[in-house]
Amino acid sequence: MRVSSLLTYPVKGCAGAALDSAHVSATGLEHDRAFMIVDADGAFRSQRSDPGLAVVRCSVTDGSLTLDHASIGSVTVAIDRDSESRDITMFRAPMRGIDQGDEVAGWLTEVIGEPSRLVAAPRDLGRITDGISPGSAQFADSAAVHILSTATLAGLNSRLDAALPMNRFRPNIVVDGWDEPHREDEVREVTIGPTRLAYTKLAIRCAVTTVEQTTGERTGPEPLRTLGDYRRGRQKGVAFGSKFSVLQNGTVTVGDELRVESWGESEL
Repeated sequence: MRVSSLLTYPVKGCAGAALDSAHVSATGLEHDRAFMIVDADGAFRSQRSDPGLAVVRCSVTDGSLTLDHASIGSVTVAIDRDSESRDITMFRAPMRGIDQGDEVAGWLTEVIGEPSRLVAAPRDLGRITDGISPGSAQFADSAAVHILSTATLAGLNSRLDAALPMNRFRPNIVVDGWDEPHREDEVREVTIGPTRLAYTKLAIRCAVTTVEQTTGERTGPEPLRTLGDYRRGRQKGVAFGSKFSVLQNGTVTVGDELRVESWGESEL
């Protein structure tokens, strides 16, 4: 098994960026979900309610974050991870975020059409994620790293009238080489180069999977309707892919071998 793709999503809900190589720390791939958009009340925004975020492209270079939209243009902001944080919520849970200023807030408000601001995860966020192997994360939904295999996507696409691309599921690490789908469900500990990851839970899918990532438009009931036929687990919802915490930091590169150190039974 080898890593075929690496993706990071600097701003939660916005487009991902493909990487040839990435440093993996306790909170996941570099810059992954380090920023989040919130509404006027401080509640997080995502493609669940704002599917158009899918076409907002993000890049992080030399201490700056650039957001780009085909119609609106771009905005660049100096990243602030050290100022006083403010109260925000994610899934109604209280969190803290550092506001990134009025310029980017005005730009996002124009893109979304409703008052919005951008916050960064404080360096001392200290968020602990749950699951079989608890870990840490910035503003990811649950665990630090989401792994999905090409075999798992192929298994789903064999059941659909129209095949879906991998980007519908927004993984961090895409794995190629398994002969059967859903082998990532059974992995309990894995190493990729010096990086060591531990399984936390199945990835429970939401309405984001129904958003066409190149247009930001919601397309209908698939893939959730089909997944509901064969991937409904003990957890609420349907499962597709698996989430992992980081046991040992390191650098992961496309083409690296993925070595499974221990296996377990699927929670499905």
